[in-house]
Amino acid sequence: MDHFVPILNWKLKQRSHTFRGQDGGTCINEAAIVAAGFPYQPVRAVVDMPACFSRPICRLAMQLNDEASDEEQQHLLPFVTRLACADTSMVEREREAYIAARMRWRLPFRDGLTVLEGALAIGRQADALSAEEAQTRMEGVQQNAPGPTSETDHALFAKVQGWFIGLF
Repeated sequence: MDHFVPILNWKLKQRSHTFRGQDGGTCINEAAIVAAGFPYQPVRAVVDMPACFSRPICRLAMQLNDEASDEEQQHLLPFVTRLACADTSMVEREREAYIAARMRWRLPFRDGLTVLEGALAIGRQADALSAEEAQTRMEGVQQNAPGPTSETDHALFAKVQGWFIGLF
């Protein structure tokens, strides 16, 4: 994980995010899109991912991200540059079967990471991306973020506030 030190200021959070904050403030799949060189976009479901991303692997990454504690989520950062590894439909089915056979029950987070690592070993690997390139891409998104924190950090407050605006 040492070569990911440059992007450790990117903070992974649960669920999708309407826009990113300067803290990173995205789910793992949104961070992976940025690291792969695509413009930032919210990911509410795996179908929102660009075609070069493995659906079964991104689905597992999303599950791990959303079920993890804040501290555990940061252990997903080394996987950010590895999710753009879509392969043939046969390989994708093999990945799906591998994951399904091992994720039948709720596993501890560390065991889920082991399953993710195993699924990533099947088929095509993501194109090599230097830590510097990932850092540059992710910093570019952070610098252009509209605010210091992600919108979802304030979304509930904004929703409740919206309900009361019409009352006064």
